[in-house]
Formats: sequence, structure tokens, C-alpha cells
Amino acid sequence: MAVEQKQVRDLQEGNYVMIDEEPCTIVGYSTSKPGKHGSAKARVEGRGVFDDQRRSFSLPVDADVQVPIIERKQGQVVSRTSDDIVQVMDLDTYETVDMKMPGDMAVEEDETITFLEGMGQRRVVEE
Repeated sequence: MAVEQKQVRDLQEGNYVMIDEEPCTIVGYSTSKPGKHGSAKARVEGRGVFDDQRRSFSLPVDADVQVPIIERKQGQVVSRTSDDIVQVMDLDTYETVDMKMPGDMAVEEDETITFLEGMGQRRVVEE
């Protein structure tokens, strides 16, 4: 599992963070002022990178969180196995894998696509 540690204060919108054991893209970040007896707290809202579920957490800004390492890669569509499944060849490793296409995205054979890879999962993204 490729992750690194960061403090909550170092996060910002658009970054990745682990929420409930799932890699998420941060879509909202807000902090509160330090209280009389405690440190400032941050509320982080995210959307799952691979499942699109909304998740959130609230932690002190000096708490450590896990940040997943997600790579953006290029692939070439080798063939269509069904309406929403395509076989894609990674242009770096030449490995072929089956991936589910987003519902509104149409691709042809030999077309180059972009996909995210991390935490043992892959997802095609629109550019």
C-alpha cells in the first residue's frame, strides 16, 4: 500500500487523502480557530477516487493523516470486451488490464486514454 504521512494543516483542496481506508480527493477544507483549551481543528471533505462516495473527517490541524500515492498514467485501448469494459495497455509497462469506462465516455480501439492507478485499483478519467 503506497501511502505517506502528512499533517492535516498541509492538506489543500485537490490533494489526495485517506478517509475511512479509501483514497479520496479533497473537495472541501476548512479550519476553526483554536479554542480556550485546545488546538485548531480542520474539517476535510472528500470524494472517493475510485468509488465517488462522499466522506469527511474532523481532526486537529497537527494530527497526522495518510496520503495515498496515486499515479496518472496513459494507456491505449486494445479492444472492447463489452459496452462498458475495455482492455487497456499501460503505455509504460505494456501490461494489459480490463477497465470499466465511465458511462458517458466513448472510446475507439487504438485511442489513448488517461487513467488513475493506486492502492491496487484503476479508474479511467476524462481529460
